[in-house]
Amino acid sequence: MTRRRAVTAMTHVALLVSGLAWLYPLFWALGSSLKSDDDFFTDGLNPMPSHFLWANYLNAWREASFGRYFMNTILITLGTVVITLVVTSCAGYVLARTRFPGRGFCLGLVSATLFLPHGYTIIPVFDLMQRLHLLNSLWSVIIVQASGGVVFGTFLFMGYFMAVDRELEDAAQVDGANFHQTFARIMLPLSGPMLATVGLFTAITAWNSFFIPLVFTLGRPELRTLAIGMYAFIGENSTEWTLLCAGTVITLAPIILLFVLLQRFFVNGLAGAVKQ
Repeated sequence: MTRRRAVTAMTHVALLVSGLAWLYPLFWALGSSLKSDDDFFTDGLNPMPSHFLWANYLNAWREASFGRYFMNTILITLGTVVITLVVTSCAGYVLARTRFPGRGFCLGLVSATLFLPHGYTIIPVFDLMQRLHLLNSLWSVIIVQASGGVVFGTFLFMGYFMAVDRELEDAAQVDGANFHQTFARIMLPLSGPMLATVGLFTAITAWNSFFIPLVFTLGRPELRTLAIGMYAFIGENSTEWTLLCAGTVITLAPIILLFVLLQRFFVNGLAGAVKQ
């Protein structure tokens, strides 16, 4: 028992040290965002500012156009999440409850697209957006990012719906509900944890995406997202490190808050998806 307790204590200490090592860059960026330029270079790795300069956030929001980038990122994230949830929930329910010839082959073929990097498909997708006259618009980014998460979200919903007892659907059919009514009025409300899980996955991916917004808004800098704005800020304002740290906190804070609020649904949704 003594040896087991010692091993447990050592494990906890190692995990605590590892966790602090992962969190330290975030604490350092948070502290540096409130420092003056002089303190930033003299304090080194000390994350605590001697004076709290909240004006750095205001300057980053206005002077570095982070306010505009923030709104662009919110619009892209919301649009991507809505489209992804609608498509994946419908497709997942159909695949979980219907059987048709070639179903297994179609699932295997579609699942193979999960292993295709964006770089291999970006040229035909770019050409498609150009032919649809959607290039250099937020819609092109929303559509491309939503299509990239459809397969993964569909499989999650399919696994979740397969774990739901069919007696609920049988009871609904006895009451006169058809296939679409059963999905909309019974199955979809029951899939709240999976909606939160897929929505969170999609939101994090869309919020942090860099390559797709860069390619499809290259001709219009005013449509930059926060990730692209951070990259451009390094090149255009390489000496304003405190504003760069403030922009980093502005970029990370919403998605961290979203995960904290939805983590319970996130865990429940994953548990339901892998139950089968």
